[in-house]
Amino acid sequence: MDKPRSITIILLWAVGFLVLWQPAFAENPMRIATDENVVSIHKGQRVLLRYRYEHVPFKPYVQQLFSPRGVNVLLDAPPDHLHHHALMFAVAVDGLNFWEEQKRPGRQMHRRFREVKIDQRNDVHYGSFVELLDWIDPSSEELLLRESRKIEVCQLEAFRATLLSWRSELEVPPGTESVTLTGSHYFGLGMRFLESMDVGGQFRNAEGKTGEVVRGDERLVRANWCAYTARANGKPVTIAMFGHPDNLRHPTQWFTMTKPFAYLSATLNLHKEPLEVISDKPLLLRYAVVLWDNRPENEHIEQVYNWWLDSK
Repeated sequence: MDKPRSITIILLWAVGFLVLWQPAFAENPMRIATDENVVSIHKGQRVLLRYRYEHVPFKPYVQQLFSPRGVNVLLDAPPDHLHHHALMFAVAVDGLNFWEEQKRPGRQMHRRFREVKIDQRNDVHYGSFVELLDWIDPSSEELLLRESRKIEVCQLEAFRATLLSWRSELEVPPGTESVTLTGSHYFGLGMRFLESMDVGGQFRNAEGKTGEVVRGDERLVRANWCAYTARANGKPVTIAMFGHPDNLRHPTQWFTMTKPFAYLSATLNLHKEPLEVISDKPLLLRYAVVLWDNRPENEHIEQVYNWWLDSK
């Protein structure tokens, strides 16, 4: 006798909840959708970002990032490098490789989300979430690092750009005094582009330098930002990565390559300078990725960089 009445009450409450929140959604063009594998952030009818966190072998990552005109620039797990997951962050921890998914790789395990929200600051609408991850050794289930990762995305109407902010705080787990971060010269926050962007693209940076040649077409250069302009399936796009001045080892050391494919990474120079993270001092890293549907001048990129630094 009580069960049908309970169902009716629940349905009436749900309808009231939807009606209550409808004006807020109508005023705010942003929304966040979560399914069992992916978090997506939308503005109006357009998707700005898709973030894959479940049913991934070794690490969560930004699977797709869209320009204001709806052009995705990221490539996930191409046949030549299956471990290149679009926009991803990985290094080696105490010798365990979390970047290349070969032999005995480490695993970044999704634990949960918190602070999934829509926000507005200075007339700009943001969608964001914080993900808690455990960096573990799968062979022993040993916890090596804990990470709090915040992803935030918005469209900057004044600059005609999509902006993604990435914040990672890496912390040594209880009972561990320290861990050492190492890796190849391209380890860090890395981005693989669509195959159509591998041909005819051009890198540039805030310093206007060509950088140090590592091997072949691979270069390393220190600057506040680094940008890549190419054609994504025939459409001109530019992607810039920013490094925050508060990051350790600022200015950021950028890894770039155009042959046989294009790649961009924000690195910590770990191949030359291993980095120790100690128990009472988490490592905080802040970056941004900005996407345009054209080729902005360096001065324009610099303006967006300064805007990002000033935004709270």
